[in-house]
Amino acid sequence: MEHEYRDKMSLQHYEAEKQRLSYLKGTRRTEVADALAEARSHGDLSENAEYDEARNEQARLEDEIKRLEYTLEHAEIITEVSSDTVSTGCGVILRRAEFNGQPQKIETLQIVGRSEADYDTHKISDDSPIGKAVIGKHVGDTFIVEAPVGIMSFTVLKISNTGEFEHHPED
Repeated sequence: MEHEYRDKMSLQHYEAEKQRLSYLKGTRRTEVADALAEARSHGDLSENAEYDEARNEQARLEDEIKRLEYTLEHAEIITEVSSDTVSTGCGVILRRAEFNGQPQKIETLQIVGRSEADYDTHKISDDSPIGKAVIGKHVGDTFIVEAPVGIMSFTVLKISNTGEFEHHPED
């Protein structure tokens, strides 16, 4: 039997996703049902674009509910995070070596599960190339990442078990 991926997530993210699911199953389902009833009241369903769109929205909503239910059912809540070894839930400050003519760069990242990943807020998935490569590393360790843009070298400068740092180096 194939090993299934369990999405690791913080308790805060898990609770937020549970609230989102409750909203989708309650308020949002009611809104979509009301829109569907309104569109249905406009007559001939075979030529009713508003009805078709409402049915499509209902299908999208039900798909999102099923996906979120599955994610929550298979979630692994992160309860302990080390400040000595990089793991899901921790923050890291990395130095990326010079790469493809780009200068050395300091990056502050938080390693999270897939559903929490958001590169705009510096949260990368533990399943991403950098996430996979940095897991298990310690301060001072250097590691290589083979990415679509080439081979990059990183050094772990600092680890935070809270995922946050008092001082963020310039990116």
